[in-house]
Amino acid sequence: MRIDLVSEHADPLAVVGGVDAGGQNVHVAALATALAARGHEVTVHTRRTSPDGPQAVPMAPGVTVEHVPAGPAMPLPKDELLPHMPAFARHLAARWAADPPDVAHAHFWMSGLAALAAAREVPVPVVHTFHALGTVKRRWQGDADTSPPRRVGIETEIGVRADAIVATCHDEAAELRAMGVPLSRVRVVPCGVDLDLFRPDGPMAGRDGDRPRVLSIGRLVPRKGVETIIEALCLVPETELVIAGGDVRDEEAVRLARLAARRGLAGRVRLIGSVARADVPALLRSADVLVTVPWYEPFGMVPLEAMACGVPVIASAVGGHLDSVAGCGLLIPPRRPRALAAALRELLCRPDLRAALEKAGERRAQARYGWPTVAAATENVYLNAIAARRQRLAVAGG
Repeated sequence: MRIDLVSEHADPLAVVGGVDAGGQNVHVAALATALAARGHEVTVHTRRTSPDGPQAVPMAPGVTVEHVPAGPAMPLPKDELLPHMPAFARHLAARWAADPPDVAHAHFWMSGLAALAAAREVPVPVVHTFHALGTVKRRWQGDADTSPPRRVGIETEIGVRADAIVATCHDEAAELRAMGVPLSRVRVVPCGVDLDLFRPDGPMAGRDGDRPRVLSIGRLVPRKGVETIIEALCLVPETELVIAGGDVRDEEAVRLARLAARRGLAGRVRLIGSVARADVPALLRSADVLVTVPWYEPFGMVPLEAMACGVPVIASAVGGHLDSVAGCGLLIPPRRPRALAAALRELLCRPDLRAALEKAGERRAQARYGWPTVAAATENVYLNAIAARRQRLAVAGG
């Protein structure tokens, strides 16, 4: 198949760790590579953010990234991209008119809007993955939600119009049903993990002293719940917290550092900024436990990476964690420092529990979440969407 992935803000070539560069970038890059490994020709369409960069960049065998001229050729916050989606859609329509793919797979709601607009001009089947839902974001962030007001309505329209919806977890499928999206259109296919990169054996990042190490990895935005981990550390003595992600000069990093200082934890909390992806497995293997306690989480790739490295996980009982971590890690309510502290004390005091969770997490990651497995399931969604589209056209044609 010729497959077009549409990822308007999440460039698979971008450095991960910024405010708008995280799990979706990794997901699109890994999915494209895994689909190409199955013999498909994959093109990723993402917005151009530099006036000097090439329009098309080979990313991996069988994968090309094309930078779409839509809006100014400079980085923009993703919540400011909606006005530029008509230009994005016109570019897709022109490309598809000249050389249509067999299927387009849009990632994030604005990509879905652009892909479906292009598909009005050129009848290409469109599969969509939301990665995050506006209804959930608004529920948890309230007035702090900077999404365009039209987001929820557009997401509902995408859910009804797309040929198929790929939900990354069962919690998301339930949210889509509540939005009025027919479950007959929804297929649950999780995000994946690179099992060649993330595995128990391999180098380990250095440690100072013998204090237990709690690790947090992710974008430094409030909803990721890093503040909860710092507050919990007050109740877990003689333990260090390493926070990886973002830039130590960013506003959220400075706020977290000041919080740690106010709580008397400056000597036990270290913010180390963004870590190169190739160095993440060694950092994970250096930890006694990986903690990820966001307020909401559409899927959550970091817990999978820790599990694949044989590192026990404590996660908030939200979103994708309910599928991936439940039964092989510890789940706690979000924004509950005392509950997190109790879970940390139990885990750090019980080597038997840590060993059991390490093995259970590793087994689950290998059995369910390798990218070849995820790509095969995604390919099946494409084939079904293409077949359903052909059947509808045949019926309409008499």
